[in-house]
Amino acid sequence: MLVRIVRMTFRPDEVEAFLENFEANKNLIRNFPGCSHLELWQDHSEKNIFTTYSHWENEEALNQYRDSELFKSVWSFTKALFSEKPIAFSSKKLQEVGK
Repeated sequence: MLVRIVRMTFRPDEVEAFLENFEANKNLIRNFPGCSHLELWQDHSEKNIFTTYSHWENEEALNQYRDSELFKSVWSFTKALFSEKPIAFSSKKLQEVGK
């Protein structure tokens, strides 16, 4: 499993546009082949900073999504709203520590 994290900082006046677009596309993204989990987080203090957290079967599945018309459409809309360059990275979980 590949964990993809993307941190995005938006112009404050564009937050609502981002949220509307995410709402319209979240199920398409989540149900894209190879995606098994999708979350949207908002920074506790900076209300214009959001993070997507998603699980992908592998790097190939993520790359297929990134090459899709869905991604191209969503990303072209989203990146026009940024106030800073996004930070994106992929990781794999090594451990999960329970109680």
